[in-house]
Amino acid sequence: MHKILTIGEILVEIIATEKGDGFRQATPLVGPFPSGAPAIFIDQVGKLGQASAIISRVGGDDFGHVNLARLEADGVDISGIAVDPLATTGSAFVRYRDDGSRAFVFNIRDSACGSIRLDDKAIALVQSCSHMHVMGSSLYAPSVVDSILAAIDIVKAGGGTVSFDPNLRAEILESPGMREALRTVLAKTDVFLPSGAELFLFTEAKTEADAIAELLGSGIKVVVVKRGAEGASYFDAETTLTLPGFAVEEVDPTGAGDCFGATFVSFWLNGAAPHEALEFANASGARAVMISGPMEGASTRAELEAFISARKD
Repeated sequence: MHKILTIGEILVEIIATEKGDGFRQATPLVGPFPSGAPAIFIDQVGKLGQASAIISRVGGDDFGHVNLARLEADGVDISGIAVDPLATTGSAFVRYRDDGSRAFVFNIRDSACGSIRLDDKAIALVQSCSHMHVMGSSLYAPSVVDSILAAIDIVKAGGGTVSFDPNLRAEILESPGMREALRTVLAKTDVFLPSGAELFLFTEAKTEADAIAELLGSGIKVVVVKRGAEGASYFDAETTLTLPGFAVEEVDPTGAGDCFGATFVSFWLNGAAPHEALEFANASGARAVMISGPMEGASTRAELEAFISARKD
């Protein structure tokens, strides 16, 4: 069985219960919820019964233990998570605006996960994995970038594969070295999972078709374009496929793309046909938005099968 690895931020998310623009005044909050894009991704992988692991750092505080407990309960190998008793676990305060967009206040770079490094124990964990998933949001600090690039090289040297979700946040896009790191990861990517305009970040193309052709021509094996509620599209050298999304009532979209990517990659690695992989990924993203909290909507395979079956009856 393939073992999927990711490296990056683990944090808690604390959500404003009232809509508004930012945190310039006191507002009611709910949380903490376990979070962090790579943590959500790998939690969904674990819930599918797929071998999975994450390399990160948390503080020896309650926020760290909230995440450790959730990931371990959902089957993720947490041996690569270092607990620093003198550091603070990362956090994200989130407030939804009336138009559905979100305002964030992050504490990542200066938290425990801002100093992730590959020690001998972590390197051994990387060597046990056959697939590496990279979140663009995780390229936020030099030591983390170095760790991710080194892990990619180890996995590739062992015949493994790499998936890449740009998952860009305006708050971190201008971090030192971010753009260069994104291009370096893309050059080693097998499965590329952009959303919307992210498709054009690394191409000269002006149309979607030209961008897809350029990306596949660069050596990427599969491009999956996430379209939110509208579904998703799959592209490889022989196949083009678009499936609509599932109509659900959206409660909280945070983590939906991470769950989508985790499900698609898990199915793809295990030889699923494009239609099956995309359908289950769409279902995973849809179920994720139905529940408040970034990791709360992660699904088991049985839950996804029941969800799909109910909408075919």
